[in-house]
Amino acid sequence: MGVETKKMANSILAAGDGFGDRIKSWPERVKTFYNDVRTEMKKVTAPSFKEVRATTIVVIITVFLFGVYFWAVDNTIGSGINYLFKYLTRR
Repeated sequence: MGVETKKMANSILAAGDGFGDRIKSWPERVKTFYNDVRTEMKKVTAPSFKEVRATTIVVIITVFLFGVYFWAVDNTIGSGINYLFKYLTRR
């Protein structure tokens, strides 16, 4: 467990089970949460243009391939159902 998680768990445990205890500990829990968010946001880095371009190309290719796959599956199942209906209505 990380230090931030331990702090949050301790503040929740210190809050107690009663509604009044939870209300009294609310400012401390909010402060702990805000500090945890600030700590995590310091670890965030923005991707470079090269990384964004590469992942965008991967997404576009993947969407295209899935589109072609689902189009083929849809046409195959649709043709099979149409054949089944024609076969069953011949009688």
